[in-house]
Order: sequence, then structure tokens, then C-alpha cells
Amino acid sequence: MPTLVERISEDLKTAMKARDADRTRALRGIRAAIIEAEKEGKGAVTDERVVESLRKMRKQRVESAEVYVSGGRPELAVGEQQEITVIDEYLPKLADEATTTQWVKDAIAATNAKTAKESGKIVGAIMKAHKGEVDAGLAKKIAETLLPKE
Repeated sequence: MPTLVERISEDLKTAMKARDADRTRALRGIRAAIIEAEKEGKGAVTDERVVESLRKMRKQRVESAEVYVSGGRPELAVGEQQEITVIDEYLPKLADEATTTQWVKDAIAATNAKTAKESGKIVGAIMKAHKGEVDAGLAKKIAETLLPKE
């Protein structure tokens, strides 16, 4: 099975041959992030490091799209959405809300958390146990709804 870097490189070649400008632009951006990760000097770029870069890129694109829409420039948000779609193809699927809720309940029991103020401790435990599988924002929101405020 090819690595994520190999898959992205092959998909970039395919997009270029197909003259798919939007996909090519998005894949070039992803490839540039991978090259930056290689230059960091932290050793080989593993699939895990690529996923971290992709998550960061996705978050940036979502924030940019929101700024464009709120600034009255929805046509610019379309380009960001197209890039998000391409990035999502390479990201592992995150756990759904039901699974995340169960993990939050397990973490509450494991950490003996009593109030919503301890949601950071809960999210930390979940992230440690299920790195790359869970949306931290969703886990925090669920933890805050399950625990009393004070």
C-alpha cells in the first residue's frame, strides 16, 4: 500500500495530466506543506506527520472561507471549499458523535472529572487514547454538556 506522500504525488501527476486546475492547485499546496515538513529536520515524513499538516491546512482553509463569507466575498470562499474537499480525501475519518460521546464518558470516569472546568483534562485523555481519530472541539463540547458547570 502506498504511503500518503506517494498517493498525493501520483494524484498530483494525474490531475496535471487531466488539466484539472483546481485539483492541481490544491495538491500542489499539499505537496508544498509536505516539503516544508521534510525541511523541518524531524526525520522522515510519516503518514502521521502528513495528516497533522493536512489537519492544519484544513483548519486554515475553513477559517479563510468563513472570513471571505463574512467579508462579503463568497466567490473567494468557493476556492477554499474546493481545497477543503481535496484535503478531506487524504484525512482519516473522525469518529462520529455517538462514538465520541462514549469516549468522553469513558474519559470522565477515568479522570474522575466533576465539573465542566475539567474538560481540558478529559479532552487530553481522549486525544492521547484516540489520536487522529477524534475531533477535539466536538469532544470538548460534549464534555461540557455532560458535566455540570460548577
